[in-house]
Amino acid sequence: MFRLGILIGLIALIGVTLSGLVAYRVYNQDISLDDAALERAVDIHARLVQDRLSERELLTRIISELMRKPALLRGNVLEPLRSSIYAFKTDFVVAGWVARIPPSDLLDAQKQLAAAGFTRPEIRDSEDQQLDVRSINQPLDVLMDVEPRNSQTLIYPGRTFNQHPVLGPLLARAALERKPLSSDPLPLAGDRQSIGVVLVAPIVQDGATTVAGFLTFSYRLAPLVLANEDGSPFRLALQDPQDSARQIVADSREQTTIEPVRIAADAQVLTRVVQFGGRQWVLRYYPGSDPRIHAGQVAAIIAVIGLALTSIVCGLFGYVVYNNVRLSREIEVRIGFENRLTAVIGELNHRVKNILAVIQSIVTRTLRHGADIDTARELLIGRIHAMSNVVSLLSDSQWQGVKLRGLLESRAIPHAERIAIDGPDISVSPRAAQSLSLLFFELASHADEGLSLVGKHPNISAHWQVRGEGKAAIFDFRWEEFNTSEATRRPDSDFGIILLDRVAPEALGGTARRYFSDVSYVYELTAPMETVVDQAELDRTDRIATSLPQTSHRK
Repeated sequence: MFRLGILIGLIALIGVTLSGLVAYRVYNQDISLDDAALERAVDIHARLVQDRLSERELLTRIISELMRKPALLRGNVLEPLRSSIYAFKTDFVVAGWVARIPPSDLLDAQKQLAAAGFTRPEIRDSEDQQLDVRSINQPLDVLMDVEPRNSQTLIYPGRTFNQHPVLGPLLARAALERKPLSSDPLPLAGDRQSIGVVLVAPIVQDGATTVAGFLTFSYRLAPLVLANEDGSPFRLALQDPQDSARQIVADSREQTTIEPVRIAADAQVLTRVVQFGGRQWVLRYYPGSDPRIHAGQVAAIIAVIGLALTSIVCGLFGYVVYNNVRLSREIEVRIGFENRLTAVIGELNHRVKNILAVIQSIVTRTLRHGADIDTARELLIGRIHAMSNVVSLLSDSQWQGVKLRGLLESRAIPHAERIAIDGPDISVSPRAAQSLSLLFFELASHADEGLSLVGKHPNISAHWQVRGEGKAAIFDFRWEEFNTSEATRRPDSDFGIILLDRVAPEALGGTARRYFSDVSYVYELTAPMETVVDQAELDRTDRIATSLPQTSHRK
């Protein structure tokens, strides 16, 4: 019966391990699929945005070509082109004609604006203050016509943009480069609650060499760039061209706001670049939900199914084997059981030898020649107790590792309640657990008996962290006893010095140092995470498991 229990336990361990591996693989595959789906959705959305922007530029170029011949110093220049403008059904806010008017034609321009029926035909600056046209000695860029015409837009014609902080430099650059250009994001004149852009196209009439004016289209950024369907797997933001630390976002009502960029350290952010108005616009795509949550749920379901199957297999196997053993004590069956037991006993011998070797070293170093017998007895009992405690913890976890925090909080560490613990909740390998348990006992036992600089027990801080990722990850541990000094602290024993300086670092494949600061005693240990979280014990368990199907088949 004992052997049967071992077999069932071994099968259960294999089943649990396989369930965990399958769940882990499903978890990674689900995340990969979600990432791929997000990539595809982002690419499709970016192409749609680029197509939308290209349509707007195409409209601007076509209307620009239609304006190369007619007289442009009129207040109704856009009226003959109205059908062409609206044929594209683009969602512009205001289309405008900005004429570059020499000083001698400014009075005539005012008459044209009045004849066209605009509310304020006076020539005004960008702040809507009337200008004295007789004192102007340079050409002005004057808004002469708008589409659509309504109570809000009829007041805009007559304004000049030469001194406008955004449109002024934009018109000058468009006249120089002779191609459509877009502005930086700015509040729109026809919709002050929305942020948009203005697309400007210079108009050079046939036979002329200078720019006669500019065709402008203003668009709201929300429907133009930030439009996103309900249920989309991502959230969208537009990087502010003026400050990469800010971004423009839109809500469900297409209201746009500017906010600082806040990206978590582990967040997945995709960026795409679109072209519009002679410049690049950077779109940021944030996942709508954390793919790790869905992947974790799927992996949990797979793990539960695996555990259920393992339970069924173990139950059936136990039932069959129990009846087989009870009815027939055949030699071949006994050989099969003995083979399995040999593998398990070999693993047990390996672990027991390691533990006995450590205990032998502890006894030899502690009871060295000339050591005080009372002190040696106390240290020996404490060190063996520390080893016994870590073996109990490993046994509870089936030798799959021990939580580092559990080693420091265990009853084997003297006065563990006085240790301030700070660090991630990581599991360490059995080999590392044995070394670290002795190390923690050695540090804590000397700190407990050390005298204080201020008449109190030293305050102890145990801090660890993991730097880097993957195979390059590094484990950093720092033990610091405050309110103590080299003069007051009990010196480390010979065994403690060897353990702290050589045995523990070499067992973990790292380095260590200890020193006194002005007010504290510090011990620092640095080691690769590959040795701190070692898979050797699991590998040996897997090698044992590979023999199970063969012996079962022989039976």
